[in-house]
Formats: sequence, C-alpha cells, structure tokens
Amino acid sequence: MELPLMPPVSPMLAKAVLTVPEGDFLYEPKWDGFRAIVFRDGDDVELGSRSEKPLTRYFPEVVAAVKANLPERCVLDGEIVIAAGKGLDFEALLQRIHPAASRVKLLAEQTPASFIAFDLLALGDDDLTGRPQAERRRLLEEVLASARPPVHLTPVTDDPALARDWFQVFEGAGLDGVVAKPTAAPYQQDKRVMQKVKHTRTADVVVAGYRLHKSGPVVGSLVLGLYDGEGALQHVGVAASFPMARRAALIHELAPYVTDGEHPWLGDNVPERNPNQAAGSRWNNGKDLSFIALRPELVAEVAYDHMEGTRFRHTAQWKSWRPDRDPRSCTYEQLEVPVRFDLGAVLGS
Repeated sequence: MELPLMPPVSPMLAKAVLTVPEGDFLYEPKWDGFRAIVFRDGDDVELGSRSEKPLTRYFPEVVAAVKANLPERCVLDGEIVIAAGKGLDFEALLQRIHPAASRVKLLAEQTPASFIAFDLLALGDDDLTGRPQAERRRLLEEVLASARPPVHLTPVTDDPALARDWFQVFEGAGLDGVVAKPTAAPYQQDKRVMQKVKHTRTADVVVAGYRLHKSGPVVGSLVLGLYDGEGALQHVGVAASFPMARRAALIHELAPYVTDGEHPWLGDNVPERNPNQAAGSRWNNGKDLSFIALRPELVAEVAYDHMEGTRFRHTAQWKSWRPDRDPRSCTYEQLEVPVRFDLGAVLGS
C-alpha cells in the first residue's frame, strides 16, 4: 500500500456542546457505530479504527464494498454500522468483533455491515487534509456519486434549523445526535475541531451492585437496574464517572447493603440480562465483569443519552442519590421513547 496518507490515522474529534451552534458550519447526523478510516490502494484495503487497531478482518463485506464503490486510491473517514429493520443495531455490531474466522464469515452473511462516509482525506496522490471542510465535502460527493449500498454518503446541511430538526427526529432511527463541522477547517488528526450535540435524559435506577476499580479496593462502577413489566429487575448498565476520593467513600456508604444471600442476580434463577452472564469484554477478554451484590434498596438518578434495546447505550452519568424514591418505581415505563424514524429516510434525505 502506497498512499499520500498512510495508516495509522487518528480521526478528527468533536467536543460536546449543549445546543446546535450557528455560523459557518456543515451539519451531519451523528452515527452510532465504529469509527473507521478506510484506506484503499487498488486491491489493498485497510479499515483503521479510532484506537488504531485494524477492523479489516471483522468486516470482509465492507472490504468488498470498498473495492466495488470507492476510487482506486483514496482515504475516507466514516462509520461502520449495522442496519436492522428501520434503525441501527449496535449490539449486532459488537458481536462482529470475534476471534474465529468462521464466526466472522457467518456474521458477515447474517448481519452485514454498511459504511457511512463523511470525509475525504486523500485522493490519488493528493493529501486533502489541509483543504477546507467544505471543499473536502464537495470532492467526497463527486467520488461517491455512483456509489451503491452498503456504501453510503452521510446527509449534510448548512441550515441550523434543519440540523435541529434532524436532532429530534433522526434519533428514532438509532442516531445519537448532530455534528457541526466548521466549513473552513482543515482535517486535524486527534483534535476536537468539530462540535457534537447529543441527547441527554435522566432516569431513576436501582443500584444493585458495584464493581471494584482496577487500582484497588475502591468502587469502579455502580451496577444499575430497572424493573421490567413482569416485575423482574434487569441489568441496564453502569455509572462510572467518579473522582478517586468519591470512589473510596462509596465503599463505606455501600457496605451496609452488601449481600451474599438473596438477590435477583445471584444463584441459578437469574434474569436474562444478568451482569454476570457476560464472560468478558470483546475488547479485553481478561476483564473481570463480576460484581459485589447490594440489596436492591438504593435509588439513584443518572443521566443517559439513549437506550440500545433494553440497556443504556453508553455509561450513565451519576447525578445524585434519591432516598425519596421507592426502588419498585424504577421501571422502564419512566423512560422517554423516541419516535421511530426509518433509517432509509435518513440516508435519502
């Protein structure tokens, strides 16, 4: 492979803002998948990740689509996603990271991925990263004019009012916000040049356990639960953003609630979404996901962006204890459900 921009390339990043900014920006939907820098030099294709670990072997169908749709020599920035029905399926995307080649091949057929392109970094012998965002977008539209699924060009607008509308309605298709890119900005690796607006909501949750921090006997994360329609406490995610002093204090606060006896997530009769059922992390097979059980009597308010199925998509942000709340009132019914929106309509807008 011989390109004007060689791997690894660190993606340009975005800083979080509270509202859609106005000014000289191009606005795009914020895709919820695996960020990928695609390098193509003839038959040589590499899919680089944000962590600079190659994704190439996990997505052979994307490699084939790149060869069929992209210029002979180019570097593109985009997102690998899996569409299920009318929205995105991040859980299916996680399943694609598997060490067995036979499993990768099977999943490529059962849950094929797509590539959503949103920036052009190199074309032929030209490194385009020093050119303005608006010019790179125009060139990207030209090189993808005849591209076919599963390669897509992300929608774009320079109208902040339409961007605010996208922020509201596109969430139902599994997208998690809007990105604003300065029209005159060059592509700056690993710099937070762009701005992103993400959905933030709050929920009252049961604190049903905790995991220890890797640095010692302090709390690493709180294990959270919600009651389903049948009255079973289901694992919905974790809250983990605490200063070290707070992690140490939590050990003492939670000590009176520690139990090794009756608990909905211990023993043989556990619910389907039990936090101990995952043997390890796909990104770190040695990671210990066991937890210390707490009597399900504590309620906390946490902030989250959106749900992925029955769980928080990302780590929830701690807000406060809620001693005034009954744990049994912490149900899925309290959660705001976004209006469903067809993913095909997003890509066709």
